[in-house]
Amino acid sequence: MEAGANVLAVLMLILLCALQRSDGIWFGLPASGTKCISEEIHNNVVVLADYAVISDDHVHPTPTISTKVTSPYGFTLYSKENVTHGQIAFTTSEAGNYLACFWVDGHHSGGDLSINMEWKTGIAAKDWESVARKEKIEGVELELRKLEGAVEAIHENLLYLRSREAEMRIVSETTNARVAWYSIMSLGICILISLAQIWYLKRYFQKKKLI
Repeated sequence: MEAGANVLAVLMLILLCALQRSDGIWFGLPASGTKCISEEIHNNVVVLADYAVISDDHVHPTPTISTKVTSPYGFTLYSKENVTHGQIAFTTSEAGNYLACFWVDGHHSGGDLSINMEWKTGIAAKDWESVARKEKIEGVELELRKLEGAVEAIHENLLYLRSREAEMRIVSETTNARVAWYSIMSLGICILISLAQIWYLKRYFQKKKLI
């Protein structure tokens, strides 16, 4: 019985690790210009990101950067200037592409920089240690709670994908209908122009007494 419980716990841990969304990102930041990353996220999702600046030429002190995160409709969710590291945290209120942009402060004249960023969304961004302390749960019960959260996240993702599929289907059907009407109108115009040309040529030949 105990062996079966251990196997179940291991399977739940494997499933939970597969369902969690936590991406480690490493990208270069030029001395001039802006580097942006984006991700499509549905609404009511917790997003947590930690970032840190690493100088490629190892200058001291570490050059500072500015960071800005905007929503799909252009609202600023996070903005910091003159920092070398920080934490981005927000809950999405609308579905779409969320954009995180980084650029080097103007006084930096050295080489390129590197940004190390850990981006977590949904179930991976939840502070399970605080939940465990608050609700006094641990072990298998805590893993079951994580699994329950993962299942809820999957259900929400499926609903979001279904709604997006419905939107895309409506757009596709509308586009197909417009293309069909455009084709019919184009064909009708071509037929009218052809008839007008025939009528014009017939009158021209009659006028010249060629027919």
